[in-house]
Amino acid sequence: MKFSKESLRLYAVTDRTWLNGRTLRQVVSEAISGGATTVQIREKNSDYGDFKFQALEIQALCKENNIPFIVNDNVDLALDIDADGVHVGQSDMEAVKVRDLIGPDKILGVSASTVQEAIEAERNGADYIGAGAVFQTGSKSDAVNVTHDVLREICSAVKIPVIAIGGINSGNIGELKGSGIAGVAVISAIFASQDIEKSARELLELSEKYFCNHD
Repeated sequence: MKFSKESLRLYAVTDRTWLNGRTLRQVVSEAISGGATTVQIREKNSDYGDFKFQALEIQALCKENNIPFIVNDNVDLALDIDADGVHVGQSDMEAVKVRDLIGPDKILGVSASTVQEAIEAERNGADYIGAGAVFQTGSKSDAVNVTHDVLREICSAVKIPVIAIGGINSGNIGELKGSGIAGVAVISAIFASQDIEKSARELLELSEKYFCNHD
């Protein structure tokens, strides 16, 4: 697995809310088939054992497809299963401490909603920034809205790639064109879809259309 800016074109974040009788492995497999370029497992309400079981299944899928596998928040689990990386928010463990724990070779993503947070994250060892929420979202109750002007400022302020997150779908993704982002992180736009593979394919095509030539 090689991490690059292109790995961030379509960053799929899991949520079991919309499984509708399917397994997490099934829906993630469909997302990858559609073109997801990175997968982050995000399980806020699972105990450690269940989280680990789910993570190992998704990790195996990502390895088969040679795409990065990221664990949300849980640094201990990421280290336990040797995940490709970990993503932390502003209220989680400080990025500099996470970097010390995971070492220099693992991927570290950090959420930011201000220019200063993004600059500090880069200084503390982040490999990429997740900036948002850029649109209204129901997936994160504590999401802080980030205007598109601030998104552009964040992209200009750091040298590491920035992905936008929060309420992004095929209908509004074009509004982010010219912001400087490397790609988009999506949850419900993929996993709440009746046809996950088709939705992922459409979002990847749009991401490449709007952001490949606007770096």
